[in-house]
Amino acid sequence: MSSTVQMGKASLAFHEPVYIQSAASIVGKKEGEGPLKHCFDMISEDPRFGTDTWENAESTLQKETAILAIGKAGLKPSDIRMAFAGDLLAQTIASSFGIAEIGIPFYGLYGACSTIGESLSLGAMSVAAGYGSHILCAASSHFATAEKEFRFPLGYGSQRPLSATWTVTGSGACVLGDKPPLSGDLPNASPLRHENGCAVITAVTTGTVIDFGFRDSLNMGGCMAPAASDTISRHLTDFRRQPSYYDAIITGDLGRVGQRILFDLLGEKDISIASRHYDCGLLIFDNDAQDTHSGGSGCGCAAAVLAAFILPRVISGQWKKVLFVPTGAMLSKVSFNEGESVPGIAHGIVIEHVQLS
Repeated sequence: MSSTVQMGKASLAFHEPVYIQSAASIVGKKEGEGPLKHCFDMISEDPRFGTDTWENAESTLQKETAILAIGKAGLKPSDIRMAFAGDLLAQTIASSFGIAEIGIPFYGLYGACSTIGESLSLGAMSVAAGYGSHILCAASSHFATAEKEFRFPLGYGSQRPLSATWTVTGSGACVLGDKPPLSGDLPNASPLRHENGCAVITAVTTGTVIDFGFRDSLNMGGCMAPAASDTISRHLTDFRRQPSYYDAIITGDLGRVGQRILFDLLGEKDISIASRHYDCGLLIFDNDAQDTHSGGSGCGCAAAVLAAFILPRVISGQWKKVLFVPTGAMLSKVSFNEGESVPGIAHGIVIEHVQLS
């Protein structure tokens, strides 16, 4: 019998849940001053993370987060069958250089800021299919590398419109497996469980690239909101569910602007999620106090918030069912400079609380 069931046009449900065995997050100084400052595993005061370039800094950031997640699961790098990881940089160099130092079989991903959703989807499918007992999923971003890659040199002092988001310096990583996280007092380990409460992935909805013709690279929320709307509505249709089925529906980094557009687009389909919607970009910063305008963004935004904020609430039972929808704007500096529009994508991950007997 197949390990999965195809649901509707774009979704899969797993016969056996995929366990999230551990989660880790490391962020920069600004993120460590925000509302979630007590949730992250580590906060670095050094934006270069002990290296001499911004790119090496992000590689080190992702590597250390991955090693931390593996250790928290009570595992060694040699126990990991494969890694799915990505970032925002050209040819995903932050991930490939970082994971290379750990020596794990590696698949490099690019889903822009939705990358952790892509990673968790492929990781969960691999575990469900029996391709590995322990799969590492990770994503990272860095404010300085993203500004250098996609916007303006920091020294240029470019003015940021209110629709702009602030790229998170951070990384999140999870270890997925076919068995529950380890229990008991383990030396140097901290598996993702609260007494007998665990977090599992039970289904995924693969996103479709949606292009509404937006060309403003400083309004990522507006570019990504149509994709988030499409994935959420498609997911609810595929599984014949109402938004009330979930305790929380959490998007990646739409920010203030994108959130309003998302509500409007879903409202046109008679779908209301406002009472249970959260956005990682609105959670990680205090926009007014920290002057981050529309909110946070970057691959590390959804990844770090998932590991530090969302999963602890799932394992405690505060949230029983969560629809996690990381969002991404699929642009490159080449496509933008050639006048192309900025399409978006969003992947849906169903994360549920289970109580082990």
